[in-house]
Amino acid sequence: METDRDLTAVSTKLTQLKAELHRVFVGQDEVVEGILVAFFAGGHVLVEGVPGLGKTLLAKTLSRLISCKFNRIQFTPDLMPSDITGSHVFNMKTQEFDFYPGPVFTNIILADEINRAPAKTHSALLQVMEEHQVTIDAKTYTLEPPFFAIATQNPLETEGTYALPEAQIDRFMFKLLIPYPPEDHEEEILRLSISGTSAPERVLETLQPVVTSAEVMKLRQQFETVRVEPAVIRYANQIVRATRSWRDMYQGASPRAGITLLRGARVEAVLGGRDFVTPDDVRAICLPSLRHRVALTPESEVEGRDVDSVLNEVIESVEVPRQ
Repeated sequence: METDRDLTAVSTKLTQLKAELHRVFVGQDEVVEGILVAFFAGGHVLVEGVPGLGKTLLAKTLSRLISCKFNRIQFTPDLMPSDITGSHVFNMKTQEFDFYPGPVFTNIILADEINRAPAKTHSALLQVMEEHQVTIDAKTYTLEPPFFAIATQNPLETEGTYALPEAQIDRFMFKLLIPYPPEDHEEEILRLSISGTSAPERVLETLQPVVTSAEVMKLRQQFETVRVEPAVIRYANQIVRATRSWRDMYQGASPRAGITLLRGARVEAVLGGRDFVTPDDVRAICLPSLRHRVALTPESEVEGRDVDSVLNEVIESVEVPRQ
């Protein structure tokens, strides 16, 4: 069938992208796969990890492999919304206001240490992330697709940081955690960094695009052909609804979380070489999809519980549908 051949070609592209990313980015399989799933599902990601773990390198590598534009914004307390979106500047020669687009007019944007900017600046990203357009002085400017935001935050430093608004957190499809690499991976990183031609920065310069921006939009359409049975939809919905009444949570996940689960599960299915979604595809992305959308009760936090462990309990409590 034509659809089967198309999905096989998509799966091949995803596998190739993953392999090329790992030429530069050592280890962190869950993070790399999460980035790819979110990108092709049309979402955005919030990445949490200490400095020096390669978040910027990962974003640059992805933009290189997809042959699209990349910009980076370093968020600071004095960053203004116009520093992100752009602004109108009066042209003395023409006696008119000209629009100067900001760094958000790109394909892949890295919002570094996003929680260092105040809420007013965060709000500048809300419309862009949801609608892929910017409205300035009653004029709307549409971004060139695809648009993918990777935001980072440091979990250790809280001084001089601002909590992200719930409305913005919910805009992120995934929250990915980058831990310290295991010893063998870290040793490999050190070896590559001093090996000349094999250093990540050198390899990055030699990478050739795997897909173009136009091809990305066509590939995204292919995921809509992946079958999702009613039982799988019910399973995803039951997991989301269970978070709202779980004893250790005072805030559960919104319906957007269920939409995220199904969109991401379709990409997971193609990565697994299938044209249909299984409950395992849903389970594979439950933690990154839900961990930033729920909140523990004060009692659970005092007891030292963490969000991921409680979510695992929720997931295990929901009966898996039979195939």
